[in-house]
Amino acid sequence: MVLSVSSAVADETKTNVYFGDTHLHTAHSFDAFLNDNDSVFPDTAYRWARGLPVIHPTNRARVQIKTPLDFLVVSDHAEYLGVITELHKDRSQLVDMGLWGNLKRWVQLGIADYLIVIGAAEQLFTYGLPEPAAGSGYDPVADPNGGLMEVAYGDTSSIVGHVWDDIVSAAERHNRPGTFTSLIGWEWSSTPTGANLHRVVFTPDGADKASQFLPYGADISQYPQDLWAWLGSTSERTGSRFVSIPHNSNLSKGYMFGEITIEGNPITAQYAKTRMAYEPVVEVTQIKGDSESLPGSPLDDFADFETYGHYLQAYTTDYQPKPGDYVRSALKTGLSIAEKVGVNPYKFGMIGSTDSHTGLSSAEEDNFWGKYANDSTPETKDQSIIGDANNNGWSMSAAGLAAVWAKENTREEIYAAFKRKEVYATTGPRLRLQVFAGWGFPLGASNSDDIAGPGYAYGVPMGGDLTRARATDRPEFLVRAVKDPQGANLDRVQIIKGWIDELGEQQEKVYDVAWSEGRSVDEKGKLSPIGNTVNLKTARHANTVGASELSVLWKDPLFEPDQRAFYYVRVLQIPTARHSLYDSIALQTTVIDSGPATIQERAYSSPVWYTP
Repeated sequence: MVLSVSSAVADETKTNVYFGDTHLHTAHSFDAFLNDNDSVFPDTAYRWARGLPVIHPTNRARVQIKTPLDFLVVSDHAEYLGVITELHKDRSQLVDMGLWGNLKRWVQLGIADYLIVIGAAEQLFTYGLPEPAAGSGYDPVADPNGGLMEVAYGDTSSIVGHVWDDIVSAAERHNRPGTFTSLIGWEWSSTPTGANLHRVVFTPDGADKASQFLPYGADISQYPQDLWAWLGSTSERTGSRFVSIPHNSNLSKGYMFGEITIEGNPITAQYAKTRMAYEPVVEVTQIKGDSESLPGSPLDDFADFETYGHYLQAYTTDYQPKPGDYVRSALKTGLSIAEKVGVNPYKFGMIGSTDSHTGLSSAEEDNFWGKYANDSTPETKDQSIIGDANNNGWSMSAAGLAAVWAKENTREEIYAAFKRKEVYATTGPRLRLQVFAGWGFPLGASNSDDIAGPGYAYGVPMGGDLTRARATDRPEFLVRAVKDPQGANLDRVQIIKGWIDELGEQQEKVYDVAWSEGRSVDEKGKLSPIGNTVNLKTARHANTVGASELSVLWKDPLFEPDQRAFYYVRVLQIPTARHSLYDSIALQTTVIDSGPATIQERAYSSPVWYTP
């Protein structure tokens, strides 16, 4: 019998789970500033994440996270990094002001003309995202309408350098190895024709290396291959290491995980190797929607979860989702490509993060401070600040978190967990999830006090690979899920399998493998729903249903040794109140049209892959 992992696993005896956010914007991001965050910079973002009380950028209330984070990446947009905030503070030193000179003059005029600035800048973003790309395989970057922004402006490198120094120095000040980890990063924001191809990039290295480069932006190139090439050359020049994380993919117009490259070329083995070298993990859930599975799947009762249904450049138009937008489809596509070229370009782990633009990483429904600073209160969520009346602050939920299994809370160990994909996503709650796969765990392993012992000894953790040598075996999955200590009970544990059948077709199946007591599977194989204990008048739930912990040792009943496959775990909480219900009670209204009253929070593990 042979067990193999694509990269080294953690110390078999000691790993801990740490929760953090790898996708957070401060006032240095152009769009955060335009949406009323003009005062929360990296220092405040780190203070919030560490659990200290801070001042909200818009409503000026004292706010505080309930449970501090273990790690944080401040990931401001590389494009125009800090330019508008520096203009606002009148600290810019541009060689030729160009457009920015006009913006600066507008900023200095007063509130009425300041609104003109916001309107003008928003039009720049809008006109940078005009029409969808035309046809399958069409290159959205090469589209005549695909440019990020074609504007004339002076040399902003001095501003970007000054702001980057602020970002790097704030991370260095707040990094506390063993207690709190600050990771230096940014967002590369390619959005040709409105296709969201963004990546969050972070490095585990410190200021000595980060000071040797400036963040690479989509204003330099909108092709991800060019980003990867820059990461490679910068690594060679400075010794820096990087992880590039594809942004929540639900609005990529099918391009994030396509069957071909965005230029329309076939995916080669070299392309797949390069992509996986830099992008071992993807962001599967965040405030602006969930990207686990295509909505409305007839095979999955829980697929249509927090679906964000609007195009970036046309909020009044319903978004038409495509397989390349969603992670489960991508995982299946990766298997098919691996059959052809021998390498899987979509062999990634999964995390969640917020993409908050308030500078406050708020993933808790009862302590949610908005996607933007100007939709942070019940009354301001009702404004058409990000589109039409159906696309407001209630159309998005508080989400999500990245969880890592690491030996200690340090930059080096968190980076190592990302590289080996021993990470998972939650939509906000701090669910503790462990997953191991193998060919023969000891009897009673699921009842062990610590399943990591038999898990590492006899299997591989989430993010790992299984190969087999004995034709009589079927893979086993050792899973334990534990509720958030301050949160709701658990409904069920599911294992999602995807595979390539004997005809070369992509298949998927969702298995309920563990659930709370008092329910059974019906004649159609469906598990009866958990009860909903949320009081719609108080927004409180009762943990009188569900379980505090679920453990299982499950064996795949339909395993075929000659078929490529992946498996990942989805854990569902019992229903709890969504922020829209909290707001409706606070506003004393009976209905908030743009958001459901309750939400069934969840966690997604990174997959385990089986290769014949």
